Amino acid sequence: MIGATMEIEYINEFSWNKIFSFLKTCPGIYCTQESKCKNFMEAIFWMARTGAQWRELHDRYGKWNSIFSRYNAWSKKDIWNQLLQFCVQDPDLEYIMIDATIVRAHACAAGYGIQAEQGLGRSSGGFSTKIHAKVDALGNPLAIILTPGERNDITQPDALVADVYGSYVVADNGYDSDAFRDKLLEQDCKPTIPPRSNRINPSTYDEYIYMERHVVECFFSKIKYFRRIFSRFDKSARNYASFIAFVGAILWLR
Repeated sequence: MIGATMEIEYINEFSWNKIFSFLKTCPGIYCTQESKCKNFMEAIFWMARTGAQWRELHDRYGKWNSIFSRYNAWSKKDIWNQLLQFCVQDPDLEYIMIDATIVRAHACAAGYGIQAEQGLGRSSGGFSTKIHAKVDALGNPLAIILTPGERNDITQPDALVADVYGSYVVADNGYDSDAFRDKLLEQDCKPTIPPRSNRINPSTYDEYIYMERHVVECFFSKIKYFRRIFSRFDKSARNYASFIAFVGAILWLR
Protein backbone atom coordinates (compact mmCIF):
# COMPACT_ATOMS: atom_id res chain seq x y z
CA MET A 1 0.00 0.00 0.00
CA ILE A 2 1.38 3.42 -0.97
CA GLY A 3 2.43 5.47 2.01
CA ALA A 4 2.59 2.49 4.36
CA THR A 5 5.70 2.05 6.49
CA MET A 6 7.59 -1.04 5.42
CA GLU A 7 9.11 -3.02 8.26
CA ILE A 8 12.47 -4.33 7.09
CA GLU A 9 14.45 -6.91 9.03
CA TYR A 10 18.17 -6.69 8.31
CA ILE A 11 19.22 -9.47 10.69
CA ASN A 12 17.84 -12.90 9.74
CA GLU A 13 16.50 -15.40 12.25
CA PHE A 14 19.62 -17.60 12.28
CA SER A 15 21.93 -14.64 12.91
CA TRP A 16 19.66 -13.19 15.56
CA ASN A 17 19.46 -16.47 17.49
CA LYS A 18 23.26 -16.55 17.62
CA ILE A 19 23.51 -12.92 18.66
CA PHE A 20 20.82 -13.22 21.32
CA SER A 21 22.38 -16.36 22.77
CA PHE A 22 25.57 -14.35 23.25
CA LEU A 23 23.85 -11.28 24.72
CA LYS A 24 22.13 -13.41 27.36
CA THR A 25 25.55 -14.38 28.72
CA CYS A 26 26.74 -10.77 29.08
CA PRO A 27 26.41 -9.37 32.60
CA GLY A 28 25.34 -5.78 33.13
CA ILE A 29 23.34 -5.28 29.92
CA TYR A 30 19.58 -5.22 29.47
CA CYS A 31 18.24 -7.85 27.06
CA THR A 32 15.22 -9.28 28.90
CA GLN A 33 12.69 -8.38 26.21
CA GLU A 34 13.92 -10.14 23.09
CA SER A 35 11.78 -8.14 20.64
CA LYS A 36 13.06 -4.79 21.95
CA CYS A 37 16.62 -6.06 21.98
CA LYS A 38 16.33 -7.20 18.37
CA ASN A 39 14.84 -3.83 17.40
CA PHE A 40 17.90 -2.16 18.96
CA MET A 41 20.28 -4.38 16.99
CA GLU A 42 18.32 -3.64 13.80
CA ALA A 43 18.80 0.06 14.57
CA ILE A 44 22.57 -0.40 14.87
CA PHE A 45 22.60 -2.30 11.56
CA TRP A 46 20.64 0.55 9.92
CA MET A 47 23.10 3.11 11.29
CA ALA A 48 26.08 1.07 10.09
CA ARG A 49 24.59 0.49 6.66
CA THR A 50 23.39 4.03 5.91
CA GLY A 51 26.04 6.12 7.66
CA ALA A 52 23.29 8.52 8.72
CA GLN A 53 23.46 10.91 11.63
CA TRP A 54 22.05 9.52 14.86
CA ARG A 55 19.32 12.17 14.77
CA GLU A 56 18.12 10.76 11.44
CA LEU A 57 17.39 7.32 12.91
CA HIS A 58 13.88 6.21 11.94
CA ASP A 59 11.22 6.56 14.64
CA ARG A 60 10.32 2.88 14.40
CA TYR A 61 13.56 2.06 16.22
CA GLY A 62 12.80 4.36 19.15
CA LYS A 63 14.36 7.61 20.34
CA TRP A 64 17.70 8.18 18.66
CA ASN A 65 19.42 9.45 21.79
CA SER A 66 18.36 6.35 23.75
CA ILE A 67 19.70 4.10 20.98
CA PHE A 68 22.98 6.00 20.89
CA SER A 69 23.35 5.94 24.69
CA ARG A 70 22.83 2.19 24.73
CA TYR A 71 25.25 1.65 21.85
CA ASN A 72 27.87 3.82 23.55
CA ALA A 73 27.41 2.03 26.88
CA TRP A 74 27.88 -1.37 25.22
CA SER A 75 30.95 -0.02 23.44
CA LYS A 76 32.47 1.02 26.79
CA LYS A 77 31.82 -2.50 28.11
CA ASP A 78 33.48 -3.99 25.00
CA ILE A 79 30.29 -5.89 24.10
CA TRP A 80 30.71 -5.38 20.34
CA ASN A 81 34.26 -6.77 20.27
CA GLN A 82 33.16 -9.68 22.44
CA LEU A 83 30.33 -10.34 19.98
CA LEU A 84 32.84 -10.55 17.13
CA GLN A 85 35.03 -12.99 19.05
CA PHE A 86 31.94 -15.06 19.91
CA CYS A 87 31.08 -15.32 16.21
CA VAL A 88 34.62 -16.41 15.28
CA GLN A 89 33.95 -20.14 15.18
CA ASP A 90 36.11 -22.70 13.38
CA PRO A 91 38.26 -20.23 11.40
CA ASP A 92 40.47 -21.55 8.60
CA LEU A 93 43.93 -20.76 9.95
CA GLU A 94 46.00 -22.48 7.26
CA TYR A 95 46.49 -19.05 5.69
CA ILE A 96 46.41 -15.75 7.58
CA MET A 97 46.22 -12.50 5.63
CA ILE A 98 47.05 -9.07 7.03
CA ASP A 99 46.65 -5.70 5.37
CA ALA A 100 45.55 -2.13 6.01
CA THR A 101 43.19 0.34 4.37
CA ILE A 102 42.67 4.07 4.83
CA VAL A 103 39.23 5.60 5.37
CA ARG A 104 38.47 9.28 5.11
CA ALA A 105 37.26 10.89 8.30
CA HIS A 106 34.53 13.52 8.18
CA ALA A 107 35.23 16.82 9.90
CA CYS A 108 32.60 15.93 12.53
CA ALA A 109 34.87 13.08 13.71
CA ALA A 110 37.31 15.60 15.21
CA GLY A 111 37.16 17.22 18.62
CA TYR A 112 37.20 14.28 21.04
CA GLY A 113 40.48 14.30 22.92
CA ILE A 114 43.88 14.03 21.25
CA GLN A 115 43.45 13.11 17.59
CA ALA A 116 46.27 10.53 17.49
CA GLU A 117 44.76 8.72 20.49
CA GLN A 118 41.45 8.53 18.61
CA GLY A 119 43.05 7.04 15.49
CA LEU A 120 42.85 10.27 13.51
CA GLY A 121 45.66 11.79 11.48
CA ARG A 122 46.68 13.49 8.27
CA SER A 123 47.71 11.49 5.23
CA SER A 124 47.95 12.19 1.52
CA GLY A 125 44.19 11.62 1.34
CA GLY A 126 43.48 14.19 4.06
CA PHE A 127 41.94 13.67 7.50
CA SER A 128 41.87 9.88 7.90
CA THR A 129 42.00 6.68 9.93
CA LYS A 130 43.80 3.47 8.98
CA ILE A 131 42.19 0.06 9.60
CA HIS A 132 44.72 -2.76 10.11
CA ALA A 133 43.06 -6.16 9.75
CA LYS A 134 43.82 -9.84 10.13
CA VAL A 135 41.57 -12.34 8.32
CA ASP A 136 41.51 -16.11 7.95
CA ALA A 137 41.86 -18.05 4.69
CA LEU A 138 38.22 -17.36 3.82
CA GLY A 139 38.46 -13.63 4.43
CA ASN A 140 36.64 -13.62 7.76
CA PRO A 141 37.86 -11.02 10.28
CA LEU A 142 39.95 -12.13 13.24
CA ALA A 143 41.39 -8.86 14.58
CA ILE A 144 41.18 -5.13 13.92
CA ILE A 145 43.49 -2.29 14.98
CA LEU A 146 42.94 1.43 14.32
CA THR A 147 45.72 3.98 13.87
CA PRO A 148 46.00 7.50 12.42
CA GLY A 149 45.93 7.46 8.64
CA GLU A 150 49.59 8.37 8.19
CA ARG A 151 50.84 5.48 10.35
CA ASN A 152 52.96 2.98 8.38
CA ASP A 153 51.59 -0.55 7.88
CA ILE A 154 54.73 -2.15 9.29
CA THR A 155 54.06 -0.67 12.75
CA GLN A 156 51.17 -3.05 13.50
CA PRO A 157 51.84 -6.61 12.21
CA ASP A 158 53.49 -7.83 15.42
CA ALA A 159 50.27 -7.12 17.33
CA LEU A 160 48.12 -8.67 14.60
CA VAL A 161 50.00 -11.98 14.48
CA ALA A 162 50.88 -12.25 18.18
CA ASP A 163 48.64 -15.33 18.57
CA VAL A 164 49.30 -16.91 15.15
CA TYR A 165 51.30 -20.15 15.04
CA GLY A 166 51.98 -22.64 12.26
CA SER A 167 50.21 -20.69 9.49
CA TYR A 168 51.17 -19.18 6.16
CA VAL A 169 51.14 -15.42 6.80
CA VAL A 170 50.37 -13.59 3.56
CA ALA A 171 50.98 -9.86 3.19
CA ASP A 172 52.14 -7.36 0.57
CA ASN A 173 55.66 -5.94 0.38
CA GLY A 174 54.74 -3.14 2.78
CA TYR A 175 55.35 -5.75 5.49
CA ASP A 176 58.74 -6.83 4.14
CA SER A 177 60.96 -6.57 7.20
CA ASP A 178 63.72 -8.83 8.49
CA ALA A 179 62.48 -8.38 12.06
CA PHE A 180 58.92 -9.33 11.11
CA ARG A 181 60.05 -12.34 9.10
CA ASP A 182 62.16 -13.53 12.04
CA LYS A 183 59.17 -13.18 14.37
CA LEU A 184 57.02 -15.29 12.04
CA LEU A 185 59.67 -17.99 11.81
CA GLU A 186 59.93 -18.08 15.61
CA GLN A 187 56.17 -18.73 15.71
CA ASP A 188 56.56 -21.59 13.21
CA CYS A 189 54.82 -19.52 10.52
CA LYS A 190 55.75 -19.35 6.86
CA PRO A 191 56.04 -15.73 5.66
CA THR A 192 54.59 -15.23 2.20
CA ILE A 193 55.65 -11.65 1.57
CA PRO A 194 57.17 -10.36 -1.66
CA PRO A 195 60.43 -8.40 -1.18
CA ARG A 196 60.67 -4.67 -1.62
CA SER A 197 62.15 -3.50 -4.91
CA ASN A 198 65.20 -1.99 -3.15
CA ARG A 199 66.15 -5.24 -1.40
CA ILE A 200 69.83 -6.12 -1.87
CA ASN A 201 69.18 -9.79 -1.08
CA PRO A 202 65.51 -10.41 -1.91
CA SER A 203 63.74 -13.16 0.02
CA THR A 204 61.86 -15.87 -1.84
CA TYR A 205 58.15 -16.50 -1.40
CA ASP A 206 55.46 -18.78 -2.81
CA GLU A 207 53.80 -16.79 -5.60
CA TYR A 208 50.85 -19.19 -5.85
CA ILE A 209 49.98 -18.87 -2.17
CA TYR A 210 50.45 -15.10 -2.43
CA MET A 211 47.65 -15.02 -4.99
CA GLU A 212 45.25 -15.79 -2.14
CA ARG A 213 45.93 -12.37 -0.63
CA HIS A 214 42.94 -10.98 -2.49
CA VAL A 215 40.62 -12.27 0.24
CA VAL A 216 41.70 -9.53 2.64
CA GLU A 217 40.97 -6.95 -0.05
CA CYS A 218 37.55 -8.57 -0.46
CA PHE A 219 37.02 -8.20 3.29
CA PHE A 220 37.71 -4.47 3.10
CA SER A 221 35.26 -4.20 0.20
CA LYS A 222 32.58 -5.98 2.23
CA ILE A 223 32.89 -3.79 5.31
CA LYS A 224 33.01 -0.61 3.20
CA TYR A 225 29.61 -1.61 1.84
CA PHE A 226 28.51 -0.22 5.21
CA ARG A 227 28.78 3.53 4.85
CA ARG A 228 29.53 4.20 8.50
CA ILE A 229 32.78 2.28 7.97
CA PHE A 230 33.47 3.53 4.46
CA SER A 231 33.66 7.04 5.90
CA ARG A 232 34.34 7.75 9.57
CA PHE A 233 31.85 9.99 11.37
CA ASP A 234 32.43 8.82 14.97
CA LYS A 235 34.56 11.04 17.20
CA SER A 236 35.57 8.13 19.42
CA ALA A 237 37.91 5.47 18.02
CA ARG A 238 36.21 3.05 20.40
CA ASN A 239 32.78 3.64 18.88
CA TYR A 240 34.12 3.48 15.32
CA ALA A 241 35.91 0.21 16.09
CA SER A 242 32.69 -1.10 17.65
CA PHE A 243 30.86 -0.58 14.36
CA ILE A 244 33.62 -2.50 12.56
CA ALA A 245 33.36 -5.32 15.11
CA PHE A 246 29.57 -5.45 14.73
CA VAL A 247 29.81 -5.64 10.94
CA GLY A 248 32.55 -8.27 11.27
CA ALA A 249 30.21 -10.37 13.43
CA ILE A 250 27.46 -10.04 10.83
CA LEU A 251 29.85 -11.24 8.12
CA TRP A 252 30.72 -14.31 10.20
CA LEU A 253 27.03 -15.14 10.62
CA ARG A 254 26.18 -14.98 6.93
